[in-house]
Amino acid sequence: MISLTHYLVLGAILFSISVIGIFLNRKNLLVLLMAIELMLLSVNFNFVAFSHYLGDLSGQLFVFFILTVAAAESAIGLAILVVLFRNLNSINVENLDRLKG
Repeated sequence: MISLTHYLVLGAILFSISVIGIFLNRKNLLVLLMAIELMLLSVNFNFVAFSHYLGDLSGQLFVFFILTVAAAESAIGLAILVVLFRNLNSINVENLDRLKG
């Protein structure tokens, strides 16, 4: 039988992997966006686990709002990535200070 603790441990592992991904790779914008998405996914996982455990659907409603914000964040982040690559031929975060406008 899988209990709430198993879900919370898995969510904590996913969150830890994403934090490690952010701190280890601060140069590649694409990897940073993927780590942020993984962080939001782990939070959503915990919301769904608590929602199922408590029998309340409000946690699952929060998941839809978080997914909406995450989709907008991904779209804006990828647009910035395309502009950065077109102007500098690199996706290095350290080159962002060269952009003007």
